[in-house]
Amino acid sequence: MGGRVLALDVGTRRIGVAVSDPTGTIAHSHAVLPRTSWADLLRRLRRIIADQEVERVVVGLPLRLDGREGPAAEEARAFARRLRRELPLPVVLQDERLSTAEAERAMVLQDARRGVRRRRRDAVAAAIFLQTYLERCRRDAGAADDGEEGRRDESRDHHHTPGR
Repeated sequence: MGGRVLALDVGTRRIGVAVSDPTGTIAHSHAVLPRTSWADLLRRLRRIIADQEVERVVVGLPLRLDGREGPAAEEARAFARRLRRELPLPVVLQDERLSTAEAERAMVLQDARRGVRRRRRDAVAAAIFLQTYLERCRRDAGAADDGEEGRRDESRDHHHTPGR
């Protein structure tokens, strides 16, 4: 899988945005967008997609620790379905369990101040689960090259979970 991938960590007030490098290998935090009207959000996302030459969108799926879905996961699925209707790109879901806690830990280790952590946390979390997604795609592509089971149809409502 080559090409840039955009990840969205969708929250009730903010959306963390991360983008991969052009080869789809390394994830980078990009921005945190305020959760505004759908039209404004879509305009901003389309601009990022065009500017970054994005080929795929990954929406974080906030599963519970036991793997079950709650209300937040249902909201993420609805958001992804809405994006699929509006964008001419594949939109897939990625398990994002613990990505926010991991983002907070990483920024604390880098001595980021509390205000910086609060402003950047969602984008860093998006980069964390995007990196997991990119690594999964590379593993799946390698397995397919070896004649093993190929990748699932990612254009549907499937999601990837770490370690599976």
